[in-house]
Amino acid sequence: MYIGLGIFLLVLGAILVFAVGSTTVAGINLYVIGIILLIGGVLAIVLSFVQQASSRRAGRVTTTRESHVDPATGTRVDRTDIENH
Repeated sequence: MYIGLGIFLLVLGAILVFAVGSTTVAGINLYVIGIILLIGGVLAIVLSFVQQASSRRAGRVTTTRESHVDPATGTRVDRTDIENH
């Protein structure tokens, strides 16, 4: 999920660093903003990979839900099975 955001921040930061250079707009140094965006993009991508790796280690859970009406009593019977892989 954060990979797309990270790539966007990297591209925007690279444009500000390499294309715009050390231009200052209304007291804001665009080069510094570009560096901050590059670092944020790298962090977003790295955190995305860390999050994916930790979710894989946690395992997968399969849930099966079954619902029917008991003909003898007329009541609804719900059953949920949870399997960890």
